Amino acid sequence: MATSNRKPTTKSDEKATSSAPNKVDDRPVTIAPTEVDINMFIPVKNGFHGTLCYVSARTGEQFVWEKFGDEQDIELKELRNAKSNNKFFFENNYFMFDKDHEWVIDYLGIRKMYEHSIGLDGFDKVLSSTPAQIKKIVSQMPKGQKMSLMYCAKDKIASGEIDSIKTINALEDALGVTLIQK
Repeated sequence: MATSNRKPTTKSDEKATSSAPNKVDDRPVTIAPTEVDINMFIPVKNGFHGTLCYVSARTGEQFVWEKFGDEQDIELKELRNAKSNNKFFFENNYFMFDKDHEWVIDYLGIRKMYEHSIGLDGFDKVLSSTPAQIKKIVSQMPKGQKMSLMYCAKDKIASGEIDSIKTINALEDALGVTLIQK
């Protein structure tokens, strides 16, 4: 059986685009694909700040990402099965998708789980924000991303990239953890 990596046709591809943005209340409008090859491979990135392992309940195949941001190709039908059998990978945003494959979130019907998620490149932006912004952003993040942000912050504090006590205090308050000994 042939597999492809082509993006599926969506309803918005079939209509002429308007000048109005495709959003309501700053939230993306769900675009349900009209034609999807469930055997196509989707690049899935590790949204956990560490080693991530997923074992298919259907086939027993193991997928291992060694570090944050690593990428593995997984069939769309396997992602659909993961949604049923291992929902926490999505709830905690451990499976992340690049912009070209973000439609998978809508296809799987899990937009709500990714509503306040930040992209993999967003961690540095959060860590360089003001203390007030950090508290606001972190309060909305999914639990899994908060944990990843904690590990990322610890690494950056240890390397000296983050040395502002105000930033560290804001992170500790928002995450509910101790990042440095006081």
